[in-house]
Parts: sequence; C-alpha cells; structure tokens
Amino acid sequence: MASTPPNSKQSPKSKPSTIELSPEVLNGDTRIEVDGIEINLRNRYLAALLAWLIPGAGHYYQGRRTKGTLFVISVLSIWLLGFSLGGGHVVYASWAPGDRRWHYLLQAGVGAAAMPALIQGNRMRLATDPSGRTIDGYQPLWNGFMAPPNRPVIESEADEVAAWYAIYGSGYEMGTWFTMIAGLLNFLVIYDAFGGPLAVPISGRKKDSSPG
Repeated sequence: MASTPPNSKQSPKSKPSTIELSPEVLNGDTRIEVDGIEINLRNRYLAALLAWLIPGAGHYYQGRRTKGTLFVISVLSIWLLGFSLGGGHVVYASWAPGDRRWHYLLQAGVGAAAMPALIQGNRMRLATDPSGRTIDGYQPLWNGFMAPPNRPVIESEADEVAAWYAIYGSGYEMGTWFTMIAGLLNFLVIYDAFGGPLAVPISGRKKDSSPG
C-alpha cells in the first residue's frame, strides 16, 4: 500500500494553526496570560482607581513595578513641566461665563495632583456674587495654588488671565497643553491597569505539526 507523499496537500478537515491559550486563562477575570506569562491583575477596579489617583500606583498594586515606575516618572514629569511653564496657573477648575476651563477635564486625568483645583474652584464659586464678580476680601487657599482667576473674565478686557498670558507668554499655552497631554496619557495607564496588556500570546502561535 503506497504511503501518502510528504508534499501532498492537507485533508480538507485539517484545521489551520491557531493561537493557543491556556485553559486556565479567563480574559474577563483577574488573571490573564500574555506570551506565556501569567499576570494577576488582582482587583481591576481598585487598580484602576489607584492608577488614576497616582499614575503607576495601580501597577505597583498588581506587582508590575517596572511599568509602574515608568508611568509615574513619565506622566508626572510631563505634568510638572507644563505646570511650571505656566507659572503654576494653568491648572484650575472653572465653569464661569467667559472662563469655561474645559482643559481641566483632561488635566484631572492625573488624579490627586489636580484635586486642589476642585477645592479652590468651589471656594471661588462661593465667593462670587450674583453679578458674577468676586466679592471683596476673597483670599484663595495655599497662596493661590491652582486657584481660578478673579471674576469676571472677559476677553475684551484686561483681567487676571490676560495678566498670566502677558507674564508667561507662550509658556502659558504650552503649559496648558502639556498638563492636558499628561492627563490623557494617564487615561491609557488606567486602562492598562484595568485590562492588562494584550490578553493573547504575542509569539505563542501553535506550530503546525502536520507534514508538508
């Protein structure tokens, strides 16, 4: 009986090579496998919260210290550089007419570092009269750290924001963008802490053992 030539085509029923995952890996659970290495994400939600509060903290909680160190240095360095370029005035929370600081929604991505702005913003809100002006005698906390400008803020008039632009020039604009970018980057860090790396093997493809 003649044997099948080694270079003959595979049977139509044969399956193509596929990515083989360990049966113990549950991608929706706390343990995932990446390129043959099992990673325990522990409590995903707590890890994500920690990653938001302090960039990289969620990864430290998961035991992923190399990534955590990289993230905390990278994200906070960009954020602090931007904060310094703007003279410490580029991060503040305000939604007053003429000064809707939507930038803060992204800057707040770095978590605890941006939280003083919320306290200062609420203090300013309470110190604003019905006409939209800051009341006399208002004093921000912490020597004005992350405090909104005095109100009103009107583009056509000289106000505190205009003074900041005059003092810091393009540094104020660059500082605003740098702090926003840092917040955006930390959203990716939060996602990585919650979902982990790509949850399939990168190089673990099963080799086709059939002849030919």
